Amino acid sequence: MGVPSGMELLVIFGIIVLLFGAKKIPDLAKGIGQGIKNFKSEMKDDAPEKTAAEAPKKVEANEETASKEAPKTTTQA
Repeated sequence: MGVPSGMELLVIFGIIVLLFGAKKIPDLAKGIGQGIKNFKSEMKDDAPEKTAAEAPKKVEANEETASKEAPKTTTQA
């Protein structure tokens, strides 16, 4: 299966015009274009948030902080 030739494209275009009408085709193309534009803008907006959220946080190990936060005894009354 190859790329349709010029005559085949004309037949396909003629069928589309018969099905949708000449007035509906620009509206349909406009809607598809806006959908693609919105999809691309959402992908660009989501990309930085995901990389920042997925990045591991650097945790510094400090013995003083760890000893202050750890309980001194395991029994509680």
